[in-house]
Amino acid sequence: MAASGVDRLNAAGERDAAARGTAEAVARRNYGKLVAFLAARTRDVTAAEDALSDAFASALTEWPRSGCPSNPEAWLLTVARRKIIDGARHRRIGETAAADLQRLAEDFAAVPDGGDIPDQRLALLFACAHPAIEASIRAPLMLQAVLGLDAKRIGSAFLMSPAAMGKRLVRVKDKIRQAGIPFRIPEREELASRLVAVLDAIYAAFAEGWSDPDGADVVRRDLTEEATFLARLVVELLPNEPEALGLLACMLHAEARRRARRNAEGDYVPLAEQDTSAWDAAMIDEAEVLLRRASGFRSIGRYQLEAALQSAHVDRRRTGRANWDAVLELYDALSALTASPVVAINRALAIAELHGADAALAAMPDIAADARLADYQPYWAARAELLARKGADGDAHHAYEIAIGLERDEAVRRFLQRRQAILSC
Repeated sequence: MAASGVDRLNAAGERDAAARGTAEAVARRNYGKLVAFLAARTRDVTAAEDALSDAFASALTEWPRSGCPSNPEAWLLTVARRKIIDGARHRRIGETAAADLQRLAEDFAAVPDGGDIPDQRLALLFACAHPAIEASIRAPLMLQAVLGLDAKRIGSAFLMSPAAMGKRLVRVKDKIRQAGIPFRIPEREELASRLVAVLDAIYAAFAEGWSDPDGADVVRRDLTEEATFLARLVVELLPNEPEALGLLACMLHAEARRRARRNAEGDYVPLAEQDTSAWDAAMIDEAEVLLRRASGFRSIGRYQLEAALQSAHVDRRRTGRANWDAVLELYDALSALTASPVVAINRALAIAELHGADAALAAMPDIAADARLADYQPYWAARAELLARKGADGDAHHAYEIAIGLERDEAVRRFLQRRQAILSC
C-alpha cells in the first residue's frame, strides 16, 4: 500500500479514537445531567436513557467523519431530543398527541442548540425519591438514572442479582412514566421525607467508587467525584440541612485517606496502620468545618455520626494514638439509631480494642438473624481477625478462607492471605 494510503488509514484511526474518547469523556462527566434534562421534560426515564444512548451511537458514527463538535454535550442533547420527539410522533395520533408534541417542542426549545444545559440532577434525584416509589428501589434507581451505573454494579452494591435488579429498575421506570411523577425539587415541607433517600443514593455511589482505592478505573474514580459533586449540590440547595452537611463531611474525610490505602508496592494498608502524613489535610480541614456547621443545628442524624466517627479516627493524626473511647461511643449512638448489622460489625472491632476479642465476638451480629451476612466479606474478615486474636486459629483460618473467596480486590485478598498464613493451624 502506498505511504499516502497508510497515512490516511492512520489518520482515520486517530479520528475514530479521538471521537470515541470524547464521547466516553462526555458520558462520564455529563450522563446524569443529560438524562435529567430529558427526563424532566418527558417524565420518562427510559425514553431519556434510550434517546441518549442513540445519540452516543450517532456521535461515534458522525464525529470521526465530521470532527468533534465544539460543544459535544449540546450536540448530544440536540440529537437525543430530536429522537424523543420523532419517537413520540410515531407512537401517538390525534389531538392529544399533537398537544403533547407541542408541549415537548416548547420545553426543549427553552434551551437553544449549543446553549448551556440546565443542571436538573437534583430534581431527578428527588423524583426518584417520590413516595409512590418503593423505598428499597429508590437508591438503586438514582444510581442508574442520575449516575449511569449498570444493573450488575448496582445489584452487587445492594446484595441482589443483576437480573433481579434489572427487572426492578425497568418496573419502577414504567411506574414513573405511568404515574406522571413530576421531575422537580420538592417544596420545603416535602423535602425531609425524601432527603434521606437522596443522601443514601449519593453515599452508595460514593462507596462504589471508593471500592477502587488506586483510582486505576477511570469510570469508578469519576464516580466518587460525581457523588461528591452531587453532595455539594445538595448542600448548596439546603445549606441549613445538617445531614447534607454531615454526608459531605463524611465523604471528604474518607476521600482524604485515598493515597494512604496502598503502600509503594500496591499492598492494602488497613486504617489503623496508615501513614497519617499521607492524608489530605485540606480535605480534612474542609470536612471538620462542615461537621462543626452541622453540629450547630443540634439535630443529630446518621451522616453526622458517620462523619464524627471519621473525625475521631483523624484524631490519631494530631495525637499519634487512636481514640477508641470516642469511636466506640459514636458506634453505640449509630447502632442505636440505625440497628445496622454493618455498624454492629464495626462496633465489635472497636470493642476489641478496648475490651478484648471475647467481648467483641459476643457483640458481633448473628448470621442466623440476617442471611445476607453469609455473603458479606467484611463480616467474615472481622470475624477471622477476632478469632485470631482469641487464639482460635482453626476457626479463624476457616473465616479467612470465606473472606478471601468473597473479596474482589486483589490487594485485599493478598492482605487476608498473609493474615491467614501466620496462623498456627
